[in-house]
Amino acid sequence: MSLHPPGTVLHELALTRLIDAPRSKVFRAWTEPDLLAQWWGPNGMTTPLCEMQLWVGGLFRTVMRAPDGTEYPNQGVFLEIVAPARIVFTDAFGPGWVPSNRAFMTAVVTFEDVQGKTQYSARAWHWNAADCLAHEEMGFYRGWGESLDRLVALVTTQMPG
Repeated sequence: MSLHPPGTVLHELALTRLIDAPRSKVFRAWTEPDLLAQWWGPNGMTTPLCEMQLWVGGLFRTVMRAPDGTEYPNQGVFLEIVAPARIVFTDAFGPGWVPSNRAFMTAVVTFEDVQGKTQYSARAWHWNAADCLAHEEMGFYRGWGESLDRLVALVTTQMPG
């Protein structure tokens, strides 16, 4: 399945980490709303809203809340779900975290089994260099990195098998 038209240049930001947990467990933490809400967002954020229609074309919607009460809504659509190996979804928001009809990025999250551990990769594909740069300047590496730290803590110490 091609997610971008032929000849499209991908503007990508990516994080990868080996997680000491089976990929089925890491995949569950990504696909069960109650679990995702426990780790989604940078340090200090909560996720009071997490909705998933876990099928191709289904809705993916979250609201992150900062300690000062500011809310950051995200919405998107699942483009591909291959359990327990891959999730692809759009994320649509505009400046000021205002939901948008235009996808800001396509997120490609993969879970590869490596001797009982999970090689985790999260890639954000952007349609143009300006969106990629804007996402990086918004704190992609810090925000997604802190979320990943929280995910790792959940699947390695808090979440039952």
